[in-house]
Amino acid sequence: MQLNSFNPEPFLLLFIMISKTLLRWYHQNKRDLPWRHTKDPYIIWLSEIMLQQTRVEQGLPYFEKFSEKFPTIKHFARAKEDNILKMWQGLGYYSRARNMHHAAKQIVKIYNGKFPGEFSELKKLKGVGEYTAAAIASFAFNKPHAVVDGNVYRFLSRFFGIKTPVDSPKGKKTFSALADELLDKKNPGLHNQAMMEFGARMCKPANPDCAACPLNMQCVAFRIKKVRLFPVKSKKQKVKDRYFNYFFIRWQSKIFLGKRTGNDIWKSLYEFPLIETKRKTSLNKLMQTKEWKDVFKTTHLHINGNSKSYKHQLSHQTIHAQFYEIKLEARPPGQILKNFLVIPGDDLKKYGVPVLIDKFLKTLNFPEGMPSA
Repeated sequence: MQLNSFNPEPFLLLFIMISKTLLRWYHQNKRDLPWRHTKDPYIIWLSEIMLQQTRVEQGLPYFEKFSEKFPTIKHFARAKEDNILKMWQGLGYYSRARNMHHAAKQIVKIYNGKFPGEFSELKKLKGVGEYTAAAIASFAFNKPHAVVDGNVYRFLSRFFGIKTPVDSPKGKKTFSALADELLDKKNPGLHNQAMMEFGARMCKPANPDCAACPLNMQCVAFRIKKVRLFPVKSKKQKVKDRYFNYFFIRWQSKIFLGKRTGNDIWKSLYEFPLIETKRKTSLNKLMQTKEWKDVFKTTHLHINGNSKSYKHQLSHQTIHAQFYEIKLEARPPGQILKNFLVIPGDDLKKYGVPVLIDKFLKTLNFPEGMPSA
């Protein structure tokens, strides 16, 4: 639907009708969520970052845990990154946690611990883009900036029958402009909350309750019976398969950990010694690799066996993992001790690990006690 084909007056009336309907629906159906009871930009920022690509039901316990542990931005800034990542464990997209920590330090250093209230200043914070800046600006400071998240994209594309892909540059520009036109400039925070909540609860991705929708008579997608076809997205990025071979090494009552570095998944989290291969492979073939020989410079070891195969789906990657339990019979060579942390088994609970490793450890009833040799 080409928006410029509308006559200005009825077009304006349509927008007013949509906004009033959304607000009326929101007051009757909104969820009682803790961040909706405050104008504190820190709490709003915390919730918005946590709920990016995360369902409210999953994110809420983490929000409560973080807001209790770090009640102010200064508490968050002073925390150690390892502690933050450990608390974040299981929530995924760990770059969000690292960016938050960086942004918290920015706010303390540059703004003396007080969140900037201007959209342009908010965007300077690490990990804060158009969406998050608009959310903080409107919810905390009532500034007239439209929030455009997945829920808003979905509602607008269906209601107006917009076929432009939402994940294309043109689509983002189109939907942002439309959201700005729809925005109630006097009550931007409330309007944005209503729009997002409506998309999350009424105009859902799957099985939306169109029959009960108060806007169904004006909805293009409903009228042409093609709700499932909206929003339109570009071709999906090809999913890459990766094969991780982990070695759960025990020496006396200690285990070996390495910290992930570089610009890859799970950066700054801890993991067991790893050999990544291009395809699923056998232990015999792994033992012929240079990586194996670099780690195991001793023949004094006992291989207890391997785990079942684990599959972990990320946005554009599928991780296939296998765990091998290995016991060292003699003191490890100095090179191994240099390349890895060697920690008491009971201390593992202090380190943030990928959820994939956490699942494996739970099969061993770890870290309540070291598995028997």
